Amino acid sequence: MKAYLLPAVILVLGLGGCATAPDDSYADPRDPFEEVNRDVWDFNESLDDYVLWPVARTYGKIPQPMRTGLLNAAENLGEPSHLVNNTLQGKFKDAGVSFWRFLINSTVGVLGVFDVATPMGLTAREEGFGETLATWGVGNGPYLMLPALGPTVPVDRGGDVVDGLYFPLDDLNTPLSIARVTIKALEMRLRLQEQEALMENSLDPYSFVREAYFQNWRDKVYDGNPPDDINENDGLEDLGEDFYDQFDD
Repeated sequence: MKAYLLPAVILVLGLGGCATAPDDSYADPRDPFEEVNRDVWDFNESLDDYVLWPVARTYGKIPQPMRTGLLNAAENLGEPSHLVNNTLQGKFKDAGVSFWRFLINSTVGVLGVFDVATPMGLTAREEGFGETLATWGVGNGPYLMLPALGPTVPVDRGGDVVDGLYFPLDDLNTPLSIARVTIKALEMRLRLQEQEALMENSLDPYSFVREAYFQNWRDKVYDGNPPDDINENDGLEDLGEDFYDQFDD
């Protein structure tokens, strides 16, 4: 079994080749393109075998302190986005925290290599534009399994594009942006290796990852406190925090 990320975004993908598509009677209305999505799942599995996992394994040989510094710097670049999106959601206190985190870690923390803000009590307040749109009432759209990019819904992926336009990233195609998402993706791939047992115990890894994605997305939109009617109607079961928390970075 596998769970993996690809260097465009953080994603979670399990082994799809051994999973068979469910009978139509079990079709999920959130996933109207399931047949195509499963084909993409198989493609992504091969891509992980031959590209991502070998690269991630090599990256994992870098000394941990150096890797931690690279990840800190990559995450620091997202603070302006968190500031904007917290503001757009009316979370002005959290926006202030994001501002001070970026200022302190970019200066005292040497361009974010050292996370000085967290020990000071300024923990990250991560919010993306996709979450902002969702809080404004924009619907998710259909579940999609994208080639190399993994599981998503349009509002989530579209939000990532907007988040990549804020200073200091400015453009998703810049070397800085590419380096940032690559570092985060490789780190997440290494972390997810430890969570494979969860999928190994599932009858259909594709469906398991789909449910994990929706549960994680729901918790992000509602800051971990979804309304009771959401809990009752979405049909999601608790999939294990150790697995779906990996989506949060």
